[in-house]
Amino acid sequence: MQKSKFKSLFNLATVNKNWIRTATETGTAASSQNLKPWKEIPGPPSLPFIGQLHHFMSAGAFSDMRDPLTTMKLIEKYGPIIRLDSMFGKRPLLFLSDPESIEIVLRNENNYPIRPGFESLEYYRKDYRKNKGIKFRATGLISDHGEVWQEFRSIVNPVMLQPKTIKLYTKVLDEVALDMITRMRANRDEYNMLTKELDKEMNLWALESTGTVALGLRLNCLDPNLPANSPEWQLIQCVHELFTTSNQIDFIPNLWRLIPTPLYRKVMRAYESHDRLTKYFIKKGKDNLKYKTDTEKGILEKLLEINEEAAHIMASDMLFAGVDTASNTVMATLYLLAKHQKKQNLLREEIMSNSERRPYLRACMKESLRLMPVVAGNARRTTKVFHLLGYEIPKGVDIIFAHREMAMMEKHFPRPNEYIPERWLAAKDDPLYYGNAHPFVYVPFGFGARACIGRRIAELEMDTFIARLIENFQVYWFGPPPKTVQHSLNYMKGPYNFVFKDVK
Repeated sequence: MQKSKFKSLFNLATVNKNWIRTATETGTAASSQNLKPWKEIPGPPSLPFIGQLHHFMSAGAFSDMRDPLTTMKLIEKYGPIIRLDSMFGKRPLLFLSDPESIEIVLRNENNYPIRPGFESLEYYRKDYRKNKGIKFRATGLISDHGEVWQEFRSIVNPVMLQPKTIKLYTKVLDEVALDMITRMRANRDEYNMLTKELDKEMNLWALESTGTVALGLRLNCLDPNLPANSPEWQLIQCVHELFTTSNQIDFIPNLWRLIPTPLYRKVMRAYESHDRLTKYFIKKGKDNLKYKTDTEKGILEKLLEINEEAAHIMASDMLFAGVDTASNTVMATLYLLAKHQKKQNLLREEIMSNSERRPYLRACMKESLRLMPVVAGNARRTTKVFHLLGYEIPKGVDIIFAHREMAMMEKHFPRPNEYIPERWLAAKDDPLYYGNAHPFVYVPFGFGARACIGRRIAELEMDTFIARLIENFQVYWFGPPPKTVQHSLNYMKGPYNFVFKDVK
C-alpha cells in the first residue's frame, strides 16, 4: 500500500497548480490603500529600453557580485528593501534585510514553499533531460516544488531526520577524520604547511564523508595514490564547476532563458557529467549492500526499501550539495580559530576533556557560520501578495533574505566583526547573548518545511573533523586575510597560509 502510494509520485506529469492560496499577509499596520506599489520600492534607477541592466555592466552597482561586500553597499545606499525588475525572462527580485519582514514571509507561506535558486538545475532536470528522451519524474528537493516536492520530502524526511539513523555514522565519520589527519601529516613540508592545495584536500575529505553517509561505503578518496582522472576527482571538479558557472546564469541576467548561449551549453554538459558520475557511485553503493553483514540499515538501504527512484535522487542531491558546502565551512572555521589562538586553545581543552557534550565546539561552528557563511542567505518566491515595510509585494517575486549582511550589523550582534563563540553560550543578561538578536537574522540552515534536510549530517561531519584537527594540530595563519569570492556559494580563495603544527 505504502510503496504504491509513493510510486505514484514518480508518474506525475504535471504539478497541480490549484494549491496556491491568494490571501494577503499584512506586514505593517497600514491599510492596503496606503501601500506603495512595486515600482516605488527603492532600487537602482532604470533607463529606457534596458531597464536596470546597465547596473550589471562594468562599474555598475551589481557589476561585481563576486564581492561579498556588494550587497552590504546596496543596503547602505537603498535601505532594507531593494527592488530589481525582471530582465531576460528572470523574475523580479527583492533584497530584504529586515528580520521582521522576513519572519512575516516565512511564517505565512503556503503549504508548498517555493525556494528559488539553481534555476539551471531545475531546467536541466525537468526540461533538458525530457528533451533528451528521459521521462519526466520527481527530480529532488533542490529542483522540485509544489505537491511533487512535498510528497518527495515525505518519503525522505523519516530517514534523513531520524537521529538514530544519523548516529549510525558517528564511528565511520571519525575514521574518515582520522584518515584525513594522517594524510595531512604526511603532506606537510619542513614548515608544517601542506604541500597540496588545501581547498582540494578539504574537498576530498568532504566527498569521502558525504559519500560514506549517502552511499554507505568508503570511496577511498584519501588514498595517496588516487589518480588525477579518477571518478572521485572528476566529481569534485564537476561540483565545483557547477557552483561557480551556474551562478552566472542563475543569479545574473543572462540570455540563456531566451536562446541557448555557450555558457548555457557548458552548464548543461556539467550537469550531464554530474549525472553520469553519481550513477557510477550509486551503483557502487548498491553493490556494496550485497556484501553487508551488519543488521543496522543506513540511509541508502532504508530509502531503497521505500522507493528506488527516491533513493537515487537523494543520493545524487547529497553528492551535489554536501561537498563544497562542508569543505568551505571547515576552511573558514580553521582560519578563524587560527587567528584567535585563545579560542582555539579553549576548544582544544574541551575536546581533550573527552566529554560527550561539546558546547564550545558548537559555539565555534555557529560563530563561523555567522562571520563567514558558505551561503549568503535564504530565498523564497512569493505565492501570494505580501505587505512589507509599507509596500505591496506581488506574487511571483523572488525574495533574497540577506542573512549574512544582517548578521554583520551592530544592532543585531554587538561587536559583529569579532569572532566571539562565547556569544552562543552567554547568559540572557549578557549584552553579547545571541538571543538578543531577532531569530530571523541568523538562519544558516533555512527555516520551516524547506529547511536543509542534511543539517544534522553536515553538523556531525564538520564537528567530528574540526575536533580531530584541533586535537592533533595547533593551527596558525600568517599574512593578510584570505579573500572570499561569492558564487552560488562563498569560497575562501588562496593562498592558504595555514601552518599545522603537531600538538605535543
